[in-house]
Amino acid sequence: MLDDRDRKILDLLQQDASLAVSDLADRVNLSISACSRRIQRLEEEKYIAGRVVLLDRPVMGLPTTMFVIVRTARHSADWLEQFRAAIIDIPEIVEVHRMTGTIDYILKLVLPRVEAYDGIYKTLVEKVEFFDISASVSMETLKATTALPTHYAR
Repeated sequence: MLDDRDRKILDLLQQDASLAVSDLADRVNLSISACSRRIQRLEEEKYIAGRVVLLDRPVMGLPTTMFVIVRTARHSADWLEQFRAAIIDIPEIVEVHRMTGTIDYILKLVLPRVEAYDGIYKTLVEKVEFFDISASVSMETLKATTALPTHYAR
């Protein structure tokens, strides 16, 4: 069971995973050892899946976001395995979601420029058969976060 201090620790770590345990302990009114034990427990119980560094996309030369809409006429396990194999080694594809409704999959790509999509498109259609594939360029990001709300966790 999580309490308010656990949730606060998770919130703070989502904002900055490099915070020292002493800083976290101060912010949640715990001793350093008690805070450290809580963090260890949160990791052991899989509330904390990992710690990463978030890179600045424009500084990394990847300012463009595209969303690719995929529709397929095939829904077999072998088609899905082909699709997974095709997308797994393309680092510009940062998210893939299987959808309900008329769209089967949505892919999120990060690119240096729109023209870079052409190479990825060619790679995909060479490896997998699609019914329809289309792409849209994101003009503006209104909200983007990796932080999850912690109030649902039990």
